[in-house]
Amino acid sequence: MVAQAGRDLLLKVENGAGWQTVAGLRSKRLAFNAETVDITDAESAGRWRELLGGAGIQRASLNGAGLFKDQTSDALVRSAFFAGSILNFQVAIPSFGTISGPFQMTSLEYSGEHTGEVRFEIALESAGQLTFGAI
Repeated sequence: MVAQAGRDLLLKVENGAGWQTVAGLRSKRLAFNAETVDITDAESAGRWRELLGGAGIQRASLNGAGLFKDQTSDALVRSAFFAGSILNFQVAIPSFGTISGPFQMTSLEYSGEHTGEVRFEIALESAGQLTFGAI
C-alpha cells in the first residue's frame, strides 16, 4: 500500500438504506487481534511452544475521534449506544479494501473546551464475523 491521506480512511454505519459515513471523524484506528491456543506438551520440540492454528478467537477494535457535523449520523450513533444495539459498520481503507460487519459501541464520550467545538470519541468492538472486500 502506498502512502494515503488519513482523511480517506472512512468509518461508515449501515442506516437501513445503505452505508452512511460517520461525519466529522478526524482520527480513526482499526486493530485486529487473535488469541493463541498453546498446545505445548512434553513431546514438543525443545523449549519452543506450539500453537494450534485457527483455534483462537479473532476480534477487531475500532476507535475514532472528531466532531459531529450532521444530525443524522449523530442521532444514529447516539441512539444505538443508548439502546445497546449492535450495528453493521464498515471501514473503507483506500487502496486496500473494506472491512464490514457487526460492532457494538463500548464507549461514546463527549468533550469540549469553553472556546472550542464539542468533540466525541467512539470505541467499537466486533460482535460477529467480519468480511473483507477488496477494492
